[in-house]
Parts: sequence; C-alpha cells; structure tokens
Amino acid sequence: MKLSDHHLVQALLPRCTFPEVGASLRCGWSGGADSTALVVLAIAAGCRVEAVHVEHGLRSGNDDRSRLDAMAERLGIAVRTEAVEVAPGPNLEARARTARRGILGPDAATGHTADDQAEGVLLAMLRGAGPWGLAGMSDGPTHPLLALRRSDTEGLCRSLGLITVEDPTNASAVHRRNRVRNEVIGLLGDVAERDPVPQLCRLAAHQRELADLLDAQAGQVDISAPSALAGLPRPVAVAALRRWWREATGLEHPPDHRALERMLAVADPGGPPGADVVAGWRVARTAGRIRLVRGGPDS
Repeated sequence: MKLSDHHLVQALLPRCTFPEVGASLRCGWSGGADSTALVVLAIAAGCRVEAVHVEHGLRSGNDDRSRLDAMAERLGIAVRTEAVEVAPGPNLEARARTARRGILGPDAATGHTADDQAEGVLLAMLRGAGPWGLAGMSDGPTHPLLALRRSDTEGLCRSLGLITVEDPTNASAVHRRNRVRNEVIGLLGDVAERDPVPQLCRLAAHQRELADLLDAQAGQVDISAPSALAGLPRPVAVAALRRWWREATGLEHPPDHRALERMLAVADPGGPPGADVVAGWRVARTAGRIRLVRGGPDS
C-alpha cells in the first residue's frame, strides 16, 4: 500500500504545510516519532525528501543508526548522518539545537508539533520574552507539522509499524523543557480543566500577528538617525532596533532586553555616546548618527 493511501496519512496530511509536489525538502530526522512522521508525511505529500540525521555523540552505545536504517529501508529512502561535536557544559541542550540547525540549514523541515509550540511559549514566558519570543514558530515548509499533536505522530508511527528512537534524556528533569512538558503542561490542564495546548498555540498566533505588525512599522524607520526613534511607541522602536541589528550584524538572534535597553539609551541624544551590546558588538553615537561596530570603545 502506498503511504498516501494509509487512512491516518490521509487524515493528517491536509493539516500539514508541506511545499508543492516535487519540491526538494531536507528533513531533520532524529528517529523519534515526530521527525519520523515528518519524513513519512513529506514522502506522502510528494516531496523529494533528503533525510539528514545529526549525531551529537551525547549518548554512547545508542542504536539510533540501526533503527533509522531499518525505517529508511521500509520507506524506500536513504538517510545521511552528519556528526557534530557539542562540548559538555552549560546550556547543552540549546547548544545542541544550534549545532543541529547549523548542519541542517535554515530551510530544513523539522518535526515540531503543536505540543512543542505550547512548550516553547511557556519557556518564553519564563524568560519574560516579548511578542517575538511568545510568537513561537511560524508554520510553513520548515515547520509543516505545527497543527498536529504529538499523539498524532506517535499514532501514525505505531500504525505503520515503525520502531522509533526513544531518547532517554527526554525524561530527565535536568532540562527545563522536560519539566515544562512532563509537569507544567499537566498542571495547567488541571487548573484550566481543559487541554492547555490549543490555548497556548492561540496565544502564539496572536503574538505573531503583533510581532509582524511591529516589524512592518519598524521597516519604515531610518534607525541610524536617533531622531527617527523620538516619539515612536517603545514597541516600534524596539522592533526597529531588532531589525537593524539583524541587518547590520548578520546574526540570527537579536540582543536580549538588557542589551536593547542599552541601545535605546545610546539612541537618545541625551544618553551615553556608546555602550557594549553583545557578541563583541558595540553601539556608538557620533555626529547625530548611531552605528554598530565590532570590539571595544576604541574600535
């Protein structure tokens, strides 16, 4: 039986956001249920799937590769493994994600679901994030499963008889995301007396609309002239600084709120003439203009 004829595939595929039939799609494939469902549904959607497994080397003696090979053979595709080193230390989970994304590239599809979106929103709330952080992930070809639930991906894999990889670290309370997944979501459900995931995803959608509006307004601002920020609503000024930062530095992630406050202070004609931002960058105001420079005050 073709994958596209399977009853669960037919039920789930209309809720996904894959590119058009025949499009090339690189899929990150860890071997877990979410990324396996991603590969299955991408094949069923008619994409030309390039499956890539990123091996961090964080779990010795695992049999991920043998399971991936077995599933790949069942699905009639090949899987390529790329090794990357992630040194022990703080923020290990975040650094592993960054390394994985560096291997996969920005246009690769991942198997994030609505449950991942909800967990991300809660983690952003704990960081005190603004609308861009609370907006979470955008749906589309890079996150085609955002309308599905984790139970959907697990059910699909079970129905197809695919033996997926279980990462034992997903149960470890060392990682904050695991505690949100295993403890906080359930507690919120008890308090709200309903499944909180759809509500958290709705919150993300509202915040995405707000973030997109602020970015659109920020696009009209000449950020290098501090006078352009004068009189702007603070959220628009922050959006303009975030946009300017990305364009000037080429860095994906904007400064945190403390660094943005320092940038706003320098943009104020009555504020300090310069300040360190992050990642070795400094903002300076000279001759009525602000600019970003590498290094210290004497650069």
